[in-house]
Amino acid sequence: MRCVVSFGSSGIRGVFGRDITPELFVEIGSIVGSRYERILLGRDVRTSSHLLSNAFAGGALSSGGVVDDGGVLSTPTVAFGAKDYDCGVVITASHNPPEYNGVKLWNSSGIAFGEQQQKEIEEDLAHHSFERRSWDRIGKMATRHGLALDHAEAIVDSVGTAKLKVVVDCGCGSAGGITPYVLRDMGCRVIALNAQFDGHFPGRSPEPTEQNLEVLRKAVPATGADLGLAHDGDGDRVVAVDEKGAYVGGDKLLLLLAAELVRKAVVVPVDASMAVDEALPGAKVWRTRVGDVYVAQEVQRRKADFGGEPSGTFIFPKWGLFPDGIYAAALIATLAAEEKLSERIARLLTYPSLRTSFQFEPAKRGEVSRALEQTMSSVEGKLTKVDGWRVDSEDGWCLVRISGTEPKVRLQVEARTESRTKEIYESLVSKVKAVLR
Repeated sequence: MRCVVSFGSSGIRGVFGRDITPELFVEIGSIVGSRYERILLGRDVRTSSHLLSNAFAGGALSSGGVVDDGGVLSTPTVAFGAKDYDCGVVITASHNPPEYNGVKLWNSSGIAFGEQQQKEIEEDLAHHSFERRSWDRIGKMATRHGLALDHAEAIVDSVGTAKLKVVVDCGCGSAGGITPYVLRDMGCRVIALNAQFDGHFPGRSPEPTEQNLEVLRKAVPATGADLGLAHDGDGDRVVAVDEKGAYVGGDKLLLLLAAELVRKAVVVPVDASMAVDEALPGAKVWRTRVGDVYVAQEVQRRKADFGGEPSGTFIFPKWGLFPDGIYAAALIATLAAEEKLSERIARLLTYPSLRTSFQFEPAKRGEVSRALEQTMSSVEGKLTKVDGWRVDSEDGWCLVRISGTEPKVRLQVEARTESRTKEIYESLVSKVKAVLR
């Protein structure tokens, strides 16, 4: 039977027991082990991650791969450590719900596997194409100690000190093993929430949305803290809460960091605000598909100063070509130590926006895509199809795209006034509902 597993915008991902199985990960490990000899392996805290990590390792060893197991590590820690290997592998489903899992793959350069590498693995999976070694030629496995400490020390050396009080919500994910320590070593007084590893994610959902961070938003002003920070399940994303308890999402942090770092060029995906263009009049803004690998590739290609996504993933090319939520958290802390975060955010150029998403049956993905193509082609304005369908007009824009990680249609609208934003949004929601009905 042919395997129909494919890469999304952030690795392979799906529901454990339905889309993601130990048998599949033995095959993925076998393929990776036959292509890349020295492999760094890490995992997040999900209940299925240890099982899948072992399955992957078994497959890699059977193909002659040499595996160093780092245990529970944040995704940026694995990407950071991949420089000493032929590739880095992390078993994770990032911000998805607990029943999901998946795998992300990293080159030794720190950049995620590109489309060609992904295609080769997909083809090998489809044809079960890999070599099993004889008993005397199988690979070896060892434990990699201290990688989180190496990552943490490098961040502190790079970013410097920050004297402030911080509440950090690690969401029971793998960032709990590094971010509180980084902030402490920078000189912060740290209050850690949900810092215990727990794959059931009892504290909150792994996705750090405003709705999921109610406890953090209350804790920051209640404790007299200067800043709140929150990660997703694997630590490649970060969002913030200002000293007043107001949520500061990835879209605003993108603007904040771009204002600090960008001189010549910045790379953002198609769902980033038009405020990026207007806030950086002397810089070139390059837009890509949604997904950190596409942003990273374009950052490298354009020699950009910075790259980031409204989701809260940020790439600092002088540091590495991977999204590092731990490094970003440290950098945001230094900015908040210099000036209150609320005051910095108040100066940012922002426009009203609305977004939502609708689920669909995974088997209908092709049908939904074709129907959306026809619908969005009829919307008045300039249509671009870098990723999904974005229509720009004089006073705003809208975007409809199929998620690369979940069976969802995502909608986003931004305009110069709230009334116009609402008008475009309601029209767009009506059109997408008609498609999915």
